Amino acid sequence: MNFDILHTDDIRVEHCDGSRRSVQRVLDACREERRPYVVTTPNSLIAPSPNSLTSILVPITMLEEEVYKAEICTYLARKTGAHLILLRANDYGSKAKQNTQRIITHIQTIAERTGEPITYEERIAKGDSFHIHKELPDLSSTLLGGNRWGLLLLTASREYGLDDWLFGPPEQYVIRHSSVPVMLVNPRADLFSLCD
Repeated sequence: MNFDILHTDDIRVEHCDGSRRSVQRVLDACREERRPYVVTTPNSLIAPSPNSLTSILVPITMLEEEVYKAEICTYLARKTGAHLILLRANDYGSKAKQNTQRIITHIQTIAERTGEPITYEERIAKGDSFHIHKELPDLSSTLLGGNRWGLLLLTASREYGLDDWLFGPPEQYVIRHSSVPVMLVNPRADLFSLCD
């Protein structure tokens, strides 16, 4: 994927063969990145240019770090004209809903301040915050596939638990099975952000 809309230092693009080991190697290498990074596999559809990017799927869970994606998805939507699909986890509690509302508020604030229209829609996932990653590959091909070029925006796991070490973190599963490139952001207090 060629991101001419950004300076070369603003984003890191990594390609891997799609195997579990290859994807994990990329995730480990990017673990301390202060900027967003895109991971592609041979299964990923790669847009020839940023102007071809038409949709960005943004899953939102109950975790606080999900809100970090607001600036990045808003920036990309402004620069490419892409439509944002905010996919809220179907949780019993209200945290995912609150995080989604905070992202929507950010999108609306930037659209009003810049005078640039940013289109978005909110959808509710079938899975909760712990299982939403299982439906992302199919949803990305359904919602972003066809003649449209898409991008999936995820937050990387902050820390790996025992199940992540044994079976791989959720983002590894999504990257391996997604038909679109996956952009990840690392959830840290000093997270790199794109200024609006």
